[in-house]
Amino acid sequence: MSTSSAHADGDAPDGNAPSPAHLEGILAFLREAERLKTVTRSGWTSAGQPESVAEHTWRLCLLALVLGPSVPGVNMERLLRICIVHDLGEAITGDVPAIDQDAAAPKTAKERLGLLDIIAPLPDALRAELVALWDEYESGSSGEARLAKALDKLETIMQHNQGLNPKAFDYRFNLGYGQQYTGGHPVIVA
Repeated sequence: MSTSSAHADGDAPDGNAPSPAHLEGILAFLREAERLKTVTRSGWTSAGQPESVAEHTWRLCLLALVLGPSVPGVNMERLLRICIVHDLGEAITGDVPAIDQDAAAPKTAKERLGLLDIIAPLPDALRAELVALWDEYESGSSGEARLAKALDKLETIMQHNQGLNPKAFDYRFNLGYGQQYTGGHPVIVA
């Protein structure tokens, strides 16, 4: 949170701790966000357990950390912030498996409502910042957002290939998944 937004939101402009009321809201948000540890995805870990959204987000952030510097002009802090925020709404809505996603489906609208619900206890400026990052990701309106989308698709493909999947798992899905996002990044293509 920038100093000006912190001051406008009632926190001290010098970076001191949030007010008690804001701290309560932050803690309420963090308690709700913990749900991402138990919301499962369609992917499986290499140990044969369903992958959680939190596990997916962790490895997405790790991918961003190790591959992001290879992409010219990327603001690493912004990239990581977008990656952390991109699936927050799934704490409320759950995950829609990649193979079941359809461009016409209301996934994005539902997930945005979930995001608004989970961040409701946060101070105004922080809430606005997280919504802006999520919207940036969804619209792909920046280089960081487009890279986050590419890495998100890559992480899903990696998990599909690495996980101990059920016998009926359709690996052919990986061949075309996310190409509209992954095709423009030489590092991701490689």
